[in-house]
Amino acid sequence: MSYIKPGFKHEDLSEKMFDHLIESNHLKKEFSEPDLAFIKELIKGVSLSDVQDPWPYKGRPVEKMFLYQIVANKENGIDVDKFDYLARDCYHLGIQNSFDYKRFLKFARVCDVGNKKHICVRDKEVWNLYNMFYTRYGLYRRTCHHRVVNVIEIMIGEAFGEADEYIAMKGSEVEPFTISGAVNDMVAYTKLTDAIFLQILYSSDPNLSAAKEILEKIVHRKFYSYLGEATPDPTGTETLDKSQLSEELAKAVTSGDPDMRCTREDFVVDVFVMDYGMKEKNPIDKVYFYSKNNPKEAFNIRREEVSYLLLENFSERIIRAYCKKTDDENLLKAAKNGFMQLCQDKGFSVRQGGEAGAGETGDGDG
Repeated sequence: MSYIKPGFKHEDLSEKMFDHLIESNHLKKEFSEPDLAFIKELIKGVSLSDVQDPWPYKGRPVEKMFLYQIVANKENGIDVDKFDYLARDCYHLGIQNSFDYKRFLKFARVCDVGNKKHICVRDKEVWNLYNMFYTRYGLYRRTCHHRVVNVIEIMIGEAFGEADEYIAMKGSEVEPFTISGAVNDMVAYTKLTDAIFLQILYSSDPNLSAAKEILEKIVHRKFYSYLGEATPDPTGTETLDKSQLSEELAKAVTSGDPDMRCTREDFVVDVFVMDYGMKEKNPIDKVYFYSKNNPKEAFNIRREEVSYLLLENFSERIIRAYCKKTDDENLLKAAKNGFMQLCQDKGFSVRQGGEAGAGETGDGDG
């Protein structure tokens, strides 16, 4: 959805959907106002580190503030949402999950930190928590951001963008909603299912021909050709605009081979961030621990107090490039060389391993 609706956040939509479910099923009388507010605050997640008096949240009083760290923990990212998808996704993908959430729960307790109450964990569990974040990174790296998954997501986003204004869904208002507009009406949004993919794929509407062509390529595994992957300096702060990088890639290709004809529309450059959930920060720095000898005193554990072999950087930006013209071998070869040259000019480190050769359409597992 973010490809056709920039700024889209699933937490905001979950909150709207909860309101819709309560209203459409006439359940409001079953909940108190504080409970309704509390559920929505848990869904969205609230910040506790910079909270000011008076207490701004309506679901629970300040004495119960630690409850806000259970579902969506904005302080350090350690919450049952993460426990759930790590266990479930690793199991179904056959990936080893080295994090033991049962052990974490066994050693978790609520301690006073100043005048606030926080969920704390036994100091010896610090390794278990580092394992959790590394498992999350590995899961995202190997599956969620696998280069084939990545290009399919891009192509579906492009197809839905092409079809956006030609797909109409009846909502709560007289006028129907487009795909992107459905997020503003929960009645329409409940109809935005996987059936949209098949509706476009089997459509004879000429307005959907461009979208249909992209989806047919996905079905037949004719994905955009993978050109390479690179990472900028992790300490850099320059903005990486996808459209601008596509333009620069096209120029790099034509500079390397003046006879080559291509434009930025022939390429897709994707930029995404891999981190431990708190951008460039170490989430463990925000965790409070207690010791066996003094279970009521909360304290932090610095990375250096655990091991000097632990990571120093907790965030990286990854740049991937694809070519849409998969049948032009000469263009694919020139595009791969152009991407290498672009990375060299910008000081990006080109990732080794798992590279596709010129013309490879990414139809394998690598």
